[in-house]
Amino acid sequence: MKRVLDFLKNAGIYYLATVEGDQPRVRPFGTAKEFEGKLYIQTGRVKPVSRQIAENPKVEICAFKDGSWIRIACELAEDDRVEAKKAMLDEYPELRGMYNENDGNTQVFYMKNALATISSFTAPPVEIRF
Repeated sequence: MKRVLDFLKNAGIYYLATVEGDQPRVRPFGTAKEFEGKLYIQTGRVKPVSRQIAENPKVEICAFKDGSWIRIACELAEDDRVEAKKAMLDEYPELRGMYNENDGNTQVFYMKNALATISSFTAPPVEIRF
């Protein structure tokens, strides 16, 4: 999992794909944090992505950096604990202008049943399950 987290952090921006009905939806994200042995991301409850994840927690994440890319197929599980939200916001203090662990809007999810594949044109793919 550390290799996956490091890739996402080094890329800076990754893209999260959800489904809305029969329409794929993709948007940029930038948060990734290990907390209690799980890989977490963050969003706002008022955003359409929150509703899409609630309806179908299966998502894919993709990022590209220095000639390699990662694809992560996983399910997202919400962690509504203040401690998890605070840990994420402490990692990304620049988000505190928009989010607060007690605001009822901040939402954190951890990845489960995840399969990450790191690929490039110069090396065989590497699969990481977590």
